[in-house]
Amino acid sequence: MEQAAPDPERLWQPAPLEPLSHPDAGLESMVGEETKGARDEGPGDGTMTENNFSLKKIEISVSEAEKRTGRNAMNMQETYTAYLIETRSVEHNDGQSVLTDSLWRRYSEFELLRNYLLVYYPHIVVPPLPEKRAEFVWHKLSADNMDPDFVERRRIGLENFLLRVASHPMLCRDKIFYLFLTQEGNWKETVNETGFQLKADSRLKALNATFRVKNPDKRFIELKHYSDELQSVISHLLRVRARVADRLYGVYKVHGNYGRVFSEWSAIEKEMGDGLQSAGHHMDVYASSIDDILEDEEHYADQLKEYLFYAEALRAVCRKHELMQYDLEMAAQDLASKKQQCEELATGTVRTFSLKGMTTKLFGQETPEQREARIKMLEEQIKEGEQQLKSKNLEGREFVRNAWADIERFKEQKNHDLKEALISYAVMQISMCKKMKVELVDSVAEVQMNKPSCDTSSISRRRGEIPKYSVIKALIAEHNS
Repeated sequence: MEQAAPDPERLWQPAPLEPLSHPDAGLESMVGEETKGARDEGPGDGTMTENNFSLKKIEISVSEAEKRTGRNAMNMQETYTAYLIETRSVEHNDGQSVLTDSLWRRYSEFELLRNYLLVYYPHIVVPPLPEKRAEFVWHKLSADNMDPDFVERRRIGLENFLLRVASHPMLCRDKIFYLFLTQEGNWKETVNETGFQLKADSRLKALNATFRVKNPDKRFIELKHYSDELQSVISHLLRVRARVADRLYGVYKVHGNYGRVFSEWSAIEKEMGDGLQSAGHHMDVYASSIDDILEDEEHYADQLKEYLFYAEALRAVCRKHELMQYDLEMAAQDLASKKQQCEELATGTVRTFSLKGMTTKLFGQETPEQREARIKMLEEQIKEGEQQLKSKNLEGREFVRNAWADIERFKEQKNHDLKEALISYAVMQISMCKKMKVELVDSVAEVQMNKPSCDTSSISRRRGEIPKYSVIKALIAEHNS
């Protein structure tokens, strides 16, 4: 009797998810009995080793950035930025001091580490790297990747990437990650020896799977829509913020011209000169403060950009699921085809058109021995196919279970981080507005305190004596032009 082909949709139903731990509980959750055992087995000198690295709390920092000149793979001279990574164990053994490991890494080495993690941990939302070139910036901030301000922002982003990986309960245990922090020489060769490039799925294959999967998982479709919406919303928010920053920058700089106006005015006003001079000083301070304010804002913009790039990490998980689903469907289809061929050979009835059937009609029937040999071969292939389908099914179930656990962990982390960042941004804006209000009130008070008492006729007479008002108008007109 013919057996129905397995239903991939049914096979992909995940097992119940396990309870999730706190997003930042990665390294801390490993400390305890395991750490005690690692201490007993370790060398006892307080330094980090490959055996006890993942079982201890560590501090990671990217403390410096340095501009260097060297030669690339094409033997051409290039200028690049190297970053100093410092790591040390937080836990002390018997009160002894802990040595610090430090080494220099290029941005391309950070990229290599992340590509490796993407291949070997396809079910994990791998933390993104900071942008290689600045995007969504206000006009005064340079987009040059060698600009000191941009390099400093990228240094902070790279440090945050390492801390994200180190706080992940699975990624922090990876040997290549440990070597990235401790082995400066031959690290690239060690990564390449893992053969992760050969395991990487091609973009063409991923695109093919996207369009040819017959029974896509609705949850991953919704996740892909969620990542697209996340990217769209954050991109729009960053663009609006950049436009607002440009306009705010212009408004503040107008007060710099007002400061010049008040300084010119103070030179011709004998009785109010001190007050006008002080007001001009307040205007200058107010105008210059915008640079620091917008640079502080850029810190919060970088936090939003991190989750802009997280959207691509979510889509990477979706693509891997589509590839696995596609392989499962192809395996099920191939198994069903072989079972049908075996049944047709056994019964002598051909249900579908095939090249083999046409050949049989043209050149005669197979001998019983040949047919038995083919049936036996097909039965062996069917048995192998069933084992392969079972293996892919188990692999798929495990992938879905682990992926959804990590996605839930990511969402919890995202909600916490964005809420904290936006609240801090609002507090900064409120503080800035209060500070600017106080400074403007002080400048007005300075003028009021030094304003002389006079009647309207005296003011009219003085206006005729002061042709310098044209200077004020000219300065304002110069700015507007």
